[in-house]
Amino acid sequence: MVAEQIATKLAVLEPHILDIVNESHMHSGPATESHFKLIIVSDEFAGKRSVARHQSIYRLLAEELEGPVHALSLHTYTPDEFDPQQVPLSPNCLGGSKAG
Repeated sequence: MVAEQIATKLAVLEPHILDIVNESHMHSGPATESHFKLIIVSDEFAGKRSVARHQSIYRLLAEELEGPVHALSLHTYTPDEFDPQQVPLSPNCLGGSKAG
């Protein structure tokens, strides 16, 4: 449900690719929709630095970031920049009860 809300709100960016990966299972705690990896490819990012791209997403998802979403990993690209082989893998959780 949270992923669907995110997708709906990010539709205004008219993404060519929007991949919302629920990574909550990789983290400690009971929340099942709290950690997400977001891969988005949009023409809206052309000419914008990474910080500006992320800020636009944070504005769109302000409600989710204040509530159910604890962590959001952002990977933002223009169509010319996107190479699926270059999207970083998510690290293992080191927080909470899973700390080593």
